[in-house]
This record gives sequence, C-alpha cells and structure tokens, in this order.
Amino acid sequence: MISLVKGQKVDLTKGNEQLNMVTVGLGWDPVSKGEQGGFFKKLKSAVVSIDCDASVFMLKNDRLESDKDIISFTRLKSADGSVKHSGDNLTGAGDGDDEQIVVKLKEVPEQFNRLVFVVNIFGAKLKKQHFGLIQNAYIRIFDDRNQELIRFNLSDDYNEQTALITGEIYRHNGEWKFNAVGTGTTDATISQLAKRYQ
Repeated sequence: MISLVKGQKVDLTKGNEQLNMVTVGLGWDPVSKGEQGGFFKKLKSAVVSIDCDASVFMLKNDRLESDKDIISFTRLKSADGSVKHSGDNLTGAGDGDDEQIVVKLKEVPEQFNRLVFVVNIFGAKLKKQHFGLIQNAYIRIFDDRNQELIRFNLSDDYNEQTALITGEIYRHNGEWKFNAVGTGTTDATISQLAKRYQ
C-alpha cells in the first residue's frame, strides 16, 4: 500500500496490467461537539450529524459534458455500467469507508479520460456546516482481492470549506494513474462543484 501526500501521482495499472475492478473508498468522521470549542471544550459529547455525499465526475477531455456523467447517490451507476456508487450514508458514523465507488477500469469508455472524486456536505449552507467539523477524512483504492493499493489522508485545514475534490483517476499514455488532489472549495451543492469542470 502506498500512502500519498497532496499533489502526488502514482501509477495504478503500469506493471499491473491485469488490474480492472477497483473500489474507491471514501471515509470521514464527524467531530464531537466537545471538540468544537466553547466553555465545555474538553467534554466529548454527542457527535454532530453531518451528511457528506461522495460523487464522481466522468470527464471527456477534462470537461464534464453532461449531468448524466455525474455518478452519485441520485444516479448510482454510469450509463455504460463501468462506474457504480454504493449509495448514500447519512451520518458518517462507524468505522471503515462511508461510501464506495466501484470502477471497472477496462470498461470505462475511451472518451472518458478522467474520473474526479468529490465529497460535499448536503445542505451545508442551511445547516451552517463545513469540513472543519469533519475529521479522519481519506480516499483509498483497493482491488478485487481487497488489497489496499493507495491511501490519501485528507489532513489539511478545511475549515469553512463545504466541498472537497479528493482525488482523480486519469488516463496517461494508455495507463491509469491516480492524483491526490485534496482541494477544498466553498461550493454549496454538487451542481455548483460540477460547474468547475463544465
């Protein structure tokens, strides 16, 4: 397993030509109310309920051409079936991945050159929530034998950020690579985030 830092790029299929089905796991934990400051700062009370949603943008020539190329809890698989979403996790509670997206690399149509994995907070503005209220966020990729290939811990200060561009799988010289992005934005909805790629 390779542990990545922000901006690092790594080969997925070079030297591993048999690799096809990979699962992109995204995880996060809400901080407890006691960890947010205030008079009872040291009291670790109930966790904040934050609904984070993972999605993937399927880009053609680095552009998102259609809303149908956004795979999320509202559209659980791509039209060609090469990308599938595990479904919505409403709280982020518990161990392990909170949401997963399965990609069959060899079945992704040639016109798609980049898959961008993002996470946004549902209703962030209304609930006055941001990624400063989230801890232990990460993106990881593992193969069909459940062997973890790469992990990128999202450890930057994302205070006041309401969406994260976590990482991307992209084609390069006939191979698939992964780029650890880790960029926060103030986009309030998945639609606003998608406009960055249109």
